[in-house]
Amino acid sequence: MSEVHYLSQEGLENLKKELAEAIAQRPVIAAAIAEAREKGDLSENAEYESAREAQGLLELKIARLQDTLINAKVVDGSAIGTDKVQMLNKVKVENLSAGQVMEFTIVGEKEADFSQGRLAATTPIAKALLGHAKGETVEARVPSGILKFKILDISL
Repeated sequence: MSEVHYLSQEGLENLKKELAEAIAQRPVIAAAIAEAREKGDLSENAEYESAREAQGLLELKIARLQDTLINAKVVDGSAIGTDKVQMLNKVKVENLSAGQVMEFTIVGEKEADFSQGRLAATTPIAKALLGHAKGETVEARVPSGILKFKILDISL
């Protein structure tokens, strides 16, 4: 059984678009294989091998995207509150260990991008924050030790 992939509606639409773009590449790669095949001996044809490898990678990407979409669960943003930290909440915290303020949105693993301020719910920091309210202090066990965070704000 595959794992559930939690996505926002935007994340779901982005995955559908990525899948459509990948599927649209199939004819391009098929044409490259056909062109390479016309050049003769396939045993020594580097273009053919390269096109076949590209086809295999594309099919793997398509299969993974389809699996993600089949097992996707869209988190309803309208049902999200701000009394306690939940998926899709924007959370402003103070790292008490380093004395710095950080802000990020808690998202599903497939949408995570730390450089964009999107933290996966499966990370130790997000796991520590989930279910806690503004003003609370939580501890997150990370590879470098234990970090303490004070929740300053929770918003949508």
